Amino acid sequence: MLLRSILIISFILLSSPMVSQTCCSGGVPLSNNLGLPIEQKGIWQFGLNYDHNNLNTLYAGNDKLNDDSRQRITNSLLLSLGYSITDRFALEALFSWVNQTRTITQFGNENFTETAGIGDALLLAKYAFPEVFGTKSVINLGLGIKAPLGKSDFTNEDGITLTADLQPGSGAWDGLGWFSASKAFDFRPSATFSGNFTYRFTGVNNSYLNNTSTYEFGNVVQANVGYTDQFLLFNTIFNPGLIFKYRNASNDKINDLNLPNTGGEWVFIRPELSVHIITSLLLTLRLELPIYSYVDGTQLTPTTRFTAGLYFKLNNKNTTINI
Repeated sequence: MLLRSILIISFILLSSPMVSQTCCSGGVPLSNNLGLPIEQKGIWQFGLNYDHNNLNTLYAGNDKLNDDSRQRITNSLLLSLGYSITDRFALEALFSWVNQTRTITQFGNENFTETAGIGDALLLAKYAFPEVFGTKSVINLGLGIKAPLGKSDFTNEDGITLTADLQPGSGAWDGLGWFSASKAFDFRPSATFSGNFTYRFTGVNNSYLNNTSTYEFGNVVQANVGYTDQFLLFNTIFNPGLIFKYRNASNDKINDLNLPNTGGEWVFIRPELSVHIITSLLLTLRLELPIYSYVDGTQLTPTTRFTAGLYFKLNNKNTTINI
């Protein structure tokens, strides 16, 4: 069994010119876009986000390499749905469509690979504990699952199954734990300090490479802390914010063996802005930039990430729109 696993890993490393520079910060940004607030009973929430993740920075450990011959781009559309069953208990669902491209330019030749399709989906149940830290504070706890709706067996033009990090879906069920907290203070009532923590326990794809292997993405820990404020300009409400994000991914595994050049930790800074375009419509803009990267082996890591989204709420009781 060990010899078979080693041979399969060797085949993957040799058959794809890019897998030795795998990116553990690519893929569908499901965890990044979780966390609709828990509203009053009967409130529906809807969100549509576009996420562009550009990875063309090559790292070995925490050393940035002078090599721009490789690029990964992930474009995702994410649909969020939320409903407050009570004032404290709510459900949230997140659906995705993803387009991924990989470009390798070496010795005057370009190798281009592209996949597109429906990605995996998340369902999260959340419960709110208000005023745990005094007035204007709330703690939310959530448990969820990720369902493997996306395809995980796309092939290239030669009929060879693409590696797991280029597939729209993971082919596995995952478990998710989510925690968030926020607090406003009297010295600046319009400002909010907040943080959230997500842990994703990944499942196993038992049909990897045409049912010849198993594949398991590494478990992921992600934490965000930040500050947002509010001001009125031209009769429009603006909410600027600054967020620090930490992400840690364990090694991926194939046939229960750690896969080289996967896993690592990253720190990002994310300025963001929300604009109440009209009473019923909220526009959000985010720019995410890495400030620290450490990867196992040699990997592409994020260079820039941009997210734009629209959100609105609907009161199911009287069909009036609120925000």
